Amino acid sequence: MTSHQINPFHVAQRQFDQAAEMLNLPDDIRAILRVPQRELTVNFPVQMDDGTTQVFTGYRVQHNLSRGPVKGGIRYHPSVDIDEVRALAMWMTWKCALVNIPYGGAKGGVIVDPKQLSIGELERLTRRFATEISILLGPEKDIPAPDVGTNAQVMAWIMDTISMHRGYTVPAVITGKPVNVGGSLGRVEATGRGVMLMVREMARKLDWSLEGLRIVVQGFGNVGSTAAYLLHQLGCKIIGVADASGGYYCAHGLDIPAMRAYTDRQSFHLLEGYQAPGVERISGSELLELECDVLIPAALENQITGNNAERIRAKLIVEGANGPTTPDADAILGERGIIIVPDILANAGGVIVSYFEWVQGLQEFFWDEQDINEKLERIIVGAFDQVYAMATQRQIPLRLAAYLLAVQRVADANTTRGVYP
Repeated sequence: MTSHQINPFHVAQRQFDQAAEMLNLPDDIRAILRVPQRELTVNFPVQMDDGTTQVFTGYRVQHNLSRGPVKGGIRYHPSVDIDEVRALAMWMTWKCALVNIPYGGAKGGVIVDPKQLSIGELERLTRRFATEISILLGPEKDIPAPDVGTNAQVMAWIMDTISMHRGYTVPAVITGKPVNVGGSLGRVEATGRGVMLMVREMARKLDWSLEGLRIVVQGFGNVGSTAAYLLHQLGCKIIGVADASGGYYCAHGLDIPAMRAYTDRQSFHLLEGYQAPGVERISGSELLELECDVLIPAALENQITGNNAERIRAKLIVEGANGPTTPDADAILGERGIIIVPDILANAGGVIVSYFEWVQGLQEFFWDEQDINEKLERIIVGAFDQVYAMATQRQIPLRLAAYLLAVQRVADANTTRGVYP
């Protein structure tokens, strides 16, 4: 599902440069914000079940710490590389600033296909990687979370590993944990719920009815399946979804609860083998180009590019993934009148509820799920209103408006703190 020809860090820098130019940022601030502050590469051995030892490569990148400790997920995927992690860390900085929570951006990753590991190998890899990057981690320094290829169990292993090093339990060192070890209610659904809220808010602005709204979702993992399910509950018609096994299309609408139940029964939560009356199998590229009202790319970066942007037939794109649309595609889609709710806004629900989990872990005081969802909605809808107002006022795309708000906040923090000699 990803394009290896496009460097995601170069995409992230181009997006930043455009905002920096419009904001007239001083050259010294541009130089600081254009690159990560810290980068750690680790090569670490893991003993496999057959007794052999394999060496894996992992990264932890901290982009900017001016607004607080850094926050960002850990990704396990074969395509992970340092530039991808740099880009994701930068996007996290802007995301946290846009929704105005006191974090900078970070990201981590290991070059591995977790589906090829046993549960024991996955645990040993996770604990060794956590140990290697532990010099950076801490509730007051760097707080990881789940991302592609990782989940609540992986987060629990990381939390336990750091706690063993410290000699006491440190629940706030990581978010996205299981609830029984200090995780937050509502965290699993948070990113998908945020995507749903952005579809709802844009539908209101465009005077669209949610009933029967035709939606295509690329990616049926945690984010995509949750967004699809919540939108299905609102009366939307999910006509297409895709995951690593391919695309699934039904003009009359897919049975999303049945598809979620199917993936829950599978070892790797894939739709592989799913069949139902009226459901057609299509390719991932065909799915992106289906005629629909809303397209939600919720897989990996670089999915909508200059090569396929002319063939996108959605009226609205709400980015559930990080960096799914390249700048070249942005320009083409803009000329065609297709509206994009950008990733740093649309998928910010996860980091918002991660912030709630961190606060709860520090205080050992927990909110119920209704409180969490209400707080999430208030913050992300408030950020949407600010972005929409700026876009309307300045007659610019939503992405650029979001970047202007976020980059200015980070630049102001850096300016206020100054440069340490």
